[in-house]
Amino acid sequence: MAKARVKLVTRRTRRRRKSTRRIPKGVIHVQAGFNNTIVTVTDVRGQVLSSSSAGNCGFRGKRKASPFAAETTAVTAIRTVVMQRAEVLVKGAGLGRDAALRAISRSGIRFTFIRDVTPLPHNGCRPPKKRRV
Repeated sequence: MAKARVKLVTRRTRRRRKSTRRIPKGVIHVQAGFNNTIVTVTDVRGQVLSSSSAGNCGFRGKRKASPFAAETTAVTAIRTVVMQRAEVLVKGAGLGRDAALRAISRSGIRFTFIRDVTPLPHNGCRPPKKRRV
């Protein structure tokens, strides 16, 4: 007797484009690392409205860390949200810090403040033990 073949039914869900959301005030988080730049737009309570990264915008390898990639990332993240004022929190020491800020200011959003929230170690991790030869 032949075994019955099980037919797998797969349904592909299409990702719908997020509709533009209107908020009076929001928070824009820019995380600029040495390898990538991530921009997240949230409301005042911290709920994510839109986010984008350099890799998400189609950049790969060395180009992900470039200022142009950060600029494109910021524009892509802001495109789906309409707001008048924004607080900007910048984290990291990558090349995309200033480029992302420039792109945000060019989009017509007014800053209430720009804060650097890069974590700084007070004393750091414990160093490895001394090498004995």
